[in-house]
Amino acid sequence: MLIRMIKSFLPPRFVQLIKSLLTRLKLLTVRICASNGFLASVYYSFFSRQFYREHKAMLLALLEFSRRVKRPRKSSARLRRNIHRLEKGLIMRPRRPVFAEAYISETLDAYKAALGSESFCTQELSWATDVLAQYFAVVNDNPVIAKARQEFSRLTAQIKMNGEAVPYAHQMLPENPVSYDALHALFRRRRSVRWFKQTAVAPELVQQAVAAASLAPTACNRQPYQFYVINNAQKAAEVAKYAMGTVGFADNIPCLVVVVGDLSAYEAERDRHVIYIDAALASMQLMLALETLGLQSCPINWPDVEILERKMADTLNLAYWQRPVMLLAIGYAQPSGGIAYSQKKHADMLIKEID
Repeated sequence: MLIRMIKSFLPPRFVQLIKSLLTRLKLLTVRICASNGFLASVYYSFFSRQFYREHKAMLLALLEFSRRVKRPRKSSARLRRNIHRLEKGLIMRPRRPVFAEAYISETLDAYKAALGSESFCTQELSWATDVLAQYFAVVNDNPVIAKARQEFSRLTAQIKMNGEAVPYAHQMLPENPVSYDALHALFRRRRSVRWFKQTAVAPELVQQAVAAASLAPTACNRQPYQFYVINNAQKAAEVAKYAMGTVGFADNIPCLVVVVGDLSAYEAERDRHVIYIDAALASMQLMLALETLGLQSCPINWPDVEILERKMADTLNLAYWQRPVMLLAIGYAQPSGGIAYSQKKHADMLIKEID
């Protein structure tokens, strides 16, 4: 506010000169600090707070991960990851006679914690049980595995296993009913739509689309994201305006989805970018699924701006380790509504051949 008042009294050319000098000073500082990792850390500690939220969110996420390992709710990131690791060991060619001894004990600890949670997902638990049963059926013993085998037998003494949620051969997949041309037509049909009919979106259609999106690939099957659905036009418009790219069409959005990533799905900082990868993969499938259901969509960029992060977190009641990845406007397109041509790069511009 004070800066605006001062600027109003200064000649425009003088304001422009100050901006130019500050830009040059920043560029000089960046050039110096970009020379090595230590100076880069100094820059983002003392000259810029752009990574402040990410640093704090990651530390809080590590603490939350540790808490959830012992007291899982509906799902367990560690259990999902380790069961998927077992699956990869089971399908390895050739399969080693002894594998997973480095993490089988912690896997059983996570499995035991899941058994003790009243709200835990029954499908996730069945998957874990079936894969563990197959693992112990084929792996050879050593002291670590023998102890784990005894513990698994004790934990599952009263559990009925169906053995269905286990790895299978590629030839067991359903036949592919979609041709390249049909898929390409769907891709061309899916455009970013900004002008919608003021028609309510049926919740069951969104649920169908999310069911399809849940089949997207995800690192170690953790699925570190949720879709926050706002199916009230007034509220959807309000939240859509938090983003910086919705000027002029936010009030036209009948349904809005906020795709939220969960950093607490990881026990190491190295995986902090996976929320964006996995959420983006699922969101693309969601948009394509919506198109097949007669609905159109528009992905909306979510910039990393602290005041907007706080606003969204307050509205959606997000924990600090939860981060909006993108927004999706959903609705029925107005037939006369404009669509950006958006020329795409050719394949030869996107492919880099490596000899």
